[in-house]
Amino acid sequence: MRTQRQVVDYSLQKRAVLRELLAGRVGTYDVCDASPYLKNAARFHGEPTDRRCPICRSENLTLVHYIYGDELKQSAGQARTLAELPVLAMTLREFQVFVVEVCLGCDWNHLVEQYLLGRDGLTSDGDGVGEQDAAGAGGAGRRRREAQR
Repeated sequence: MRTQRQVVDYSLQKRAVLRELLAGRVGTYDVCDASPYLKNAARFHGEPTDRRCPICRSENLTLVHYIYGDELKQSAGQARTLAELPVLAMTLREFQVFVVEVCLGCDWNHLVEQYLLGRDGLTSDGDGVGEQDAAGAGGAGRRRREAQR
């Protein structure tokens, strides 16, 4: 996505969890614990992938995109389809997206990545870094100081 920024990838953490599982230090029930809400979000809002589940190896994983942000108000925390994200990114200043992979067969779930989307990442030259980001950084520091009072 064009305005995607501040991307955090959790693949190393996923590998560590799988390594702990294979070593027997973590049980299958500890890692295969998807809630019914997450499974429903995967069914109705998820994006199917061609990657097999690392636990059961019988089902393909589904990616669920959750959105959070101040401008979202009551929509914060909802699962959205991948097609809805660019539309939201053009209408909202900034919101955070969390991508979770889910296996509908064995209930494996893990946070894959998180990133920011929104108009604040757009500039006239299209490189994603600009004056709005610099101005926003000063405002974020001010809000942080006010919250500490």
